Amino acid sequence: MEQQKIQVAIVGASGYSGEELVRLLLNHPYVTLTRITSRQYAGRKLAEVFPRFAKIPAAQALQFTEPDIQALKTEADAVFLALPHGVAAEFAVPLVEAGKRVIDLSADFRLRDPERYREFYKQDHPAPALLTQAVYGLPEIYAEAIRSAQLIASPGCYPTGILLPLIPLLREKVISPEGIVINSLSGVSGAGRKADIQYAFVECNESLRPYAVPVHRHLSEIEQELELAAGQPIRVRFTPHLVPVNRGILTTITCRPGPALDHLRHDAAAIEAHVTEVYQQIYGSAPFIHLLGPDALPDTKHVVGTNVLQIAWRWDPRTEHLIVMSAEDNLLKGASGQAVQSLNLMFGFPEETGLR
Repeated sequence: MEQQKIQVAIVGASGYSGEELVRLLLNHPYVTLTRITSRQYAGRKLAEVFPRFAKIPAAQALQFTEPDIQALKTEADAVFLALPHGVAAEFAVPLVEAGKRVIDLSADFRLRDPERYREFYKQDHPAPALLTQAVYGLPEIYAEAIRSAQLIASPGCYPTGILLPLIPLLREKVISPEGIVINSLSGVSGAGRKADIQYAFVECNESLRPYAVPVHRHLSEIEQELELAAGQPIRVRFTPHLVPVNRGILTTITCRPGPALDHLRHDAAAIEAHVTEVYQQIYGSAPFIHLLGPDALPDTKHVVGTNVLQIAWRWDPRTEHLIVMSAEDNLLKGASGQAVQSLNLMFGFPEETGLR
């Protein structure tokens, strides 16, 4: 029996993540892309704004429109919101009330506590009643909850590359919840498609710089999810850096050993074997997690353009710390690809559909 297609819309389809959503959904065998919105390009054809889609048959009739909630209610079974925080909630509330399934790529529903949202985003939460209903969209961790969810809060790009390596280790007490230090390097597309002098080519090229020190907004969801994994409050040190590449995030995390490693403290091979076993149990069959062996380290050139996250780990006997590393494409596994992965789970499609 042929799989019936679902109707899908994208609100905010002209940003970097929105453009990637368009590409993925145009090629998704079980999706009909019915509406794409952009205030900037309303009235213009998709192929005119993004010529890369000119030869895709399903793209021929598509043009950008103004966001129209009533039209979205009529024309879509599922709606992706690729909008700034604070704006996404304006669409999520009426769409959820109308029974639509919503996947939000902004930060509006990632936090369970409105006070934490106010602390990090410097404004009151626009729709606090929906916070308990939203499911945090990490498919490898929350697949079952995602399947039945109506509202998905898709994670940020930095949190994805940090949480997927750390959550299994905290749950199994392989690492201590204290003293975690995280350094991430991100391509410039992580800042979004906007005219801002600090992200201009001349400012970024041949330049490496930290930013948002000491508090990046993504810390809020990172600590929230780590606390759930550890079962206790957690504070981590996180420093993001901007690097002169278009896309990709590389993360390095140093962790103190937890109780599960106490009896192995002086046996590096045994520690790395134990970490390997924990990761294999959680991610061994995960289609988009690539666990690297003892002779390989993450490299963004191997994941850019894919929905894959690479993870590697090394024990440092000199300092008695575990070093965990990851690499991802910030626009795919860190945003649009992961959001489509959630869509697949929500509608019962094979998880990899449209993402290989």
